[in-house]
Amino acid sequence: MSGDPPTEGGPDDPFEGLEGIEGLEGLEGLEGLGDLGETDEPGGFGGLGGLGGLGGLGGLGDIGGLGDIPLLGDLMRTLQSAAPGANQAREVGRAIACGGVSEPNIDPTQRITIEQLVRLAELRVADATGLQPAPGAALRVEVVNRAGWSDRTVSDYEALFGALNMSISASLEPDLDDTPGDPMAAMLAGISKMIGPTMLALTTGAMVGRLAQHALGGYVLPVPRPAGKPMLIALPNVDEFSREWSLDADDVRLWVCVHEAVYCAVFGVDHVRDALSDLLLRHASAFETNPRRIEDLLGDFDPGAVGPESFARLQSELGSPDALLGAVRSSAQEALLPQMTALVAAITGYVDFTMDRIGADLIGSYDRLSEALRRHRVEASASDRFVERLLGLELDQTQYERGAAFASGVAERAGADGLRRLFTHPDNLPTPAEVDAAGLWLARIDLPR
Repeated sequence: MSGDPPTEGGPDDPFEGLEGIEGLEGLEGLEGLGDLGETDEPGGFGGLGGLGGLGGLGGLGDIGGLGDIPLLGDLMRTLQSAAPGANQAREVGRAIACGGVSEPNIDPTQRITIEQLVRLAELRVADATGLQPAPGAALRVEVVNRAGWSDRTVSDYEALFGALNMSISASLEPDLDDTPGDPMAAMLAGISKMIGPTMLALTTGAMVGRLAQHALGGYVLPVPRPAGKPMLIALPNVDEFSREWSLDADDVRLWVCVHEAVYCAVFGVDHVRDALSDLLLRHASAFETNPRRIEDLLGDFDPGAVGPESFARLQSELGSPDALLGAVRSSAQEALLPQMTALVAAITGYVDFTMDRIGADLIGSYDRLSEALRRHRVEASASDRFVERLLGLELDQTQYERGAAFASGVAERAGADGLRRLFTHPDNLPTPAEVDAAGLWLARIDLPR
């Protein structure tokens, strides 16, 4: 690889431009959300120093001087006026995706060029895998700008985000009745109930918007999209990536089209798509919230001892999305993770194996291009990691290498045809132990049913 690309650009404040969104009038002061990728908290925001005072939430301004805390007032006014949901997440995602600046539409001639590359990719993928990227129809493609990518992704992930919202909201309900005779505790419980769903909408919108800034196609995350929808290509990002890495633009475009077509083929297999979709939904539905964390955080804050250290501690705590959402990984989610990570490893391993088989013959600069693109996918920011955590995905280099080892282990023993057996029967999906020992998987699926 000849050198690294220049430092990725983008707005210093990914919430810039949100002040015009209905119900989000207070967000122009969220400088503390800053660069979502710069934080000491795993998957956290960069701090919340720009949030106003608590005085904007009815009654809080008079509680021991909390109204003077320069942390939460603007956010609280926003939370009271905004209706959380997909529309809010979509608007936030669009604004962040394009940095609050209007984007040009995709040139129709460029759409036609991509459609021609998709036709070629579809044929090559079908030949290499024996699978149809669009069963029963020609593979369609939607060529979009960053805002368009964000819109589609919020829509495609709506079931997952809806399950997250319901999970968090439902587990907050009982705690509102656990504080009889304690007005302060009851009020703070109310803050937790209010902040959870709205912060989830804002956070998921922000995370999708950040993904939209660098996603090349629809499968920047290996998450099934609704069957029958067109393949997704974010052309501005594809061409920007080509320029940054000094790669041939046509080669990069073709690589992305083939990569997306392979994922379409894999998720076109009903039992693969259904298995992963079910795991993702079960994970999203199993969050357990801890509203006491926010209550304790605000309740322990001593307005009479206000100083740099106390403000720094409060800001550090509130800079974590886990604190704001009150969400923690539950034991049910922990139980799902081995199965989820194993299935994702098998899928990504198969996709990479297939890309190597197709790309080496199709793209002259494939080795250099592939190295750059695989580095691109693991150089995720903290905000990328947070959305992965919300969905239950683990997509670091170790996970990709695990999948590659499984695919190569099967291919060495049984060839590409052996690896295709992943898609012939639901029982052929590997267990966590089998992903780490390809021979065990082959031995099991050879047993009589």
